[in-house]
Amino acid sequence: MVVAGPGGGATGAGGGGVSITPANMKSLAIQVITGRWFMVFASFLIMAAAGATYMFSLYSGDIKYALGYDQTTLNLLSFFKDLGANVGILSGLINEITPPWVVLVLGAVLNFFGYFMIWLAVTKKIARPQVWHMCLYICVGANSQSFANTGSLVTCVKNFPESRGVVLGILKGYVGLSGAIITQLYRAFYGDDTKSLILFIGWLPAAISFAFLRTIRILKVIRQPNELKVFYNFLYISLALAGFLMMIIIVEKQTDFTRSEYGVSAAIVMFLLFFPLVIVVIEEFKLWKSKQMALNNPSVEIITEKPSQEVHSPSSNLEQTVSVAAAPEEVSSGSTSSSKEPSCWTTCFSPPDRGEDYTILQALFSLDMLILFLATICGVGGTLTAIDNLGQIGGSLGYPKKSISTFVSLVSIWNYLGRVVSGFVSEIFLAKYKFPRPLMLTIILLLSCIGHLLIAFNVPGGLYVASIIIGFCFGAQWPLVFAIISELFGLKYYSTLYNFGGAASPLGSYLLNVRVAGHLYDKEAKRQMAASRITRKKGGDLTCIGVECFKLSFIIITAATLFGAFISLILVLRTKKFYKSDIYKKFREAAAKSADEVEMDTKTEQYGNRK
Repeated sequence: MVVAGPGGGATGAGGGGVSITPANMKSLAIQVITGRWFMVFASFLIMAAAGATYMFSLYSGDIKYALGYDQTTLNLLSFFKDLGANVGILSGLINEITPPWVVLVLGAVLNFFGYFMIWLAVTKKIARPQVWHMCLYICVGANSQSFANTGSLVTCVKNFPESRGVVLGILKGYVGLSGAIITQLYRAFYGDDTKSLILFIGWLPAAISFAFLRTIRILKVIRQPNELKVFYNFLYISLALAGFLMMIIIVEKQTDFTRSEYGVSAAIVMFLLFFPLVIVVIEEFKLWKSKQMALNNPSVEIITEKPSQEVHSPSSNLEQTVSVAAAPEEVSSGSTSSSKEPSCWTTCFSPPDRGEDYTILQALFSLDMLILFLATICGVGGTLTAIDNLGQIGGSLGYPKKSISTFVSLVSIWNYLGRVVSGFVSEIFLAKYKFPRPLMLTIILLLSCIGHLLIAFNVPGGLYVASIIIGFCFGAQWPLVFAIISELFGLKYYSTLYNFGGAASPLGSYLLNVRVAGHLYDKEAKRQMAASRITRKKGGDLTCIGVECFKLSFIIITAATLFGAFISLILVLRTKKFYKSDIYKKFREAAAKSADEVEMDTKTEQYGNRK
């Protein structure tokens, strides 16, 4: 390392600059790989492969045909898929006591096992499994998504607490894009073989998680002045990726692609996926350069102490820092020895103020959480029912198979846009206008009702518009729900509370998808078979044709979503005063304290170099 003298001279670098040496290049590489921004980039890739559950409609037909299921049984599988994807309490609890890499390893193993077993069943490489076996396999495979979310997304929120809305929006946005991303990649590798898609979504997410095990970790929070600007740069790249995928979807609808053409589109997708790495290197280089300049130019030093303390300031400050850092531990140990902390069961109905760190039980028994949970059941349950049944909805309304693939890609693109827009816009509105996030959630629920009604009444070409609206609304709900949970109940137990909020999705899916949509679809299919005097063969599937297959289901779903919007308005009124306050004040203070500690460490290192 090159060190500049106090007089401004330098060995190997003129004027105190940073020379380019092998040692410095190695230092820069370490800075990039271990920095916060590279961790964000790794999270982008993990999230971009973590949305396999949203592609169920692409391969559900293979499962239905190969195993001879009716729609109710297929929707039961869909329910267990949603159950596994969203009930991540276990991953949350594990993340509370282990580093994130443990959660990522478990998720990778579960993902490969679940989808590999489904692939073996569909390709008939094993004996036909029982229905409960398939439910177990898809639940296990989908549950890996909660491990990926907990391991990477929750970690990013804790590393960027003042930008949580933006972080949730962009990371959840990549999850929304994952369906379209994986579709382009699998078509380049496997063509139209949807059975191979099942195997592909088994090994790809697992491989990416294993590649970044040591990258995803909790880091000391030091807010950069241009932090939000960097996230906007990431946003622009993801928008370019979404725009390209949308263009490809439109072109694919007009013409048939060859394998080589799919290969070109997949290469462009890969380029756009890895392009954020350029921003990561630029930002980490700036941080590294400023650190090296500070170390190499000890003459450039801001001294705020009195002259009499100047000579002893580095060592004394360091001792003070150590003593201050140790003080809380001493107080904590002393209080523990003198009196035991009250049981979590005795305090579960005595929560702190909103925004403070709730215990898990305090949050679960909170009326705010109950209201948010009910609204999420109604909103997410309805949109997820539409997404999971897109294949059957399109088939019943007479759309060709190619159009059904287009619907899935449209949902994926607009799912992404919903997540990004709700994350960024809600953060901007909250900062500038104190606009409460629960009110934005209410607006999204009302908007989704339009998509449900378009399906219910089969408006000509309406399924294209419905795919856009439902995809957008489904995506927009998640960053809002998860940001509201972090803001109302704190970040201390966010890993667990985040996954509890996600548990509303499978419950809503079971009620609206299995008990309503699946049951009414099969009832209409049996009526049509009886009218045509057709007897269903044992093990044969049930197919319904016409607008009546899903009409009543989506009228019921619309009513449930309206109820959810009304419930969310109650939360708006309850939290109105809280959102008018400065809810991020304590995080700014903590970040400033961390920055002071880093500056003190740098000065101490300067002092050591000068000696």
